[in-house]
Amino acid sequence: MDLTFIHGRLATTSAFFFFVLSIWAFIRYFRKQGPDSSYWGALVIGEILIVAQALIGAYLWFSGARPPRDMHILYGILLPAIIPAIYANTKGSGERRSNLIYGAVILFAVGLIIRAISTGLDPLPVLN
Repeated sequence: MDLTFIHGRLATTSAFFFFVLSIWAFIRYFRKQGPDSSYWGALVIGEILIVAQALIGAYLWFSGARPPRDMHILYGILLPAIIPAIYANTKGSGERRSNLIYGAVILFAVGLIIRAISTGLDPLPVLN
């Protein structure tokens, strides 16, 4: 099992985990609740997951395993900054509105993760 395999599986795990974080935030918003300690903990786990993903990707890049499209690198830089940016924007408040922001932006992050996965794949061979 090489690091490119682990990098790919962590990407899939990140997409699913972030999707669950987003749905969880929306559910709490519609229940008129703010983020609780369980949600904060899950956000920390999500951040650790995405930072580990980015660090493995950086190691692969520096060791010569480059993605076929350079946009992949932009996603690897942007995604680890999303949760801290939301936290800074909401000032870590436990207001109900924070869940709406977390839910929407993390759902957007799921799209970025899926896009990063698609830009990191080798192009499919043309069938004649």
